[in-house]
Amino acid sequence: MTPSSDYTLLDADGRPYRSPTPGRYGGHRRGRIYGRLDCPSALRALARGVYHTHRVFFADESTAISAGYRPCAVCLPERYAAWKAARDNNSQ
Repeated sequence: MTPSSDYTLLDADGRPYRSPTPGRYGGHRRGRIYGRLDCPSALRALARGVYHTHRVFFADESTAISAGYRPCAVCLPERYAAWKAARDNNSQ
C-alpha cells in the first residue's frame, strides 16, 4: 500500500502540489506541452532519457491548459489542431 500524497502535480498556476492520486496527463516543462500518459512521442523521449527531468503531471486537461501548456500534436491531434487554429487566428 502506498502512502497518501505520493504524486507531485502542477496546479493551474504551474505550481507543484502533492496528490494522493496520479495525474491523468503528463507534460514537458520546457516545451510547455501536455498529453496522454501513453503518448508514443513522450514514451520514446523517456526511453532515450532526455525527457525525464522536465516531466510534469496534471490532474486534468483544464489544469494543464490553465498552467499555459498546449496539447500534444501526436496523442491529442484534434485538440492540437483547435489550439493551433485559435493561436493562428489570434496572431492575425
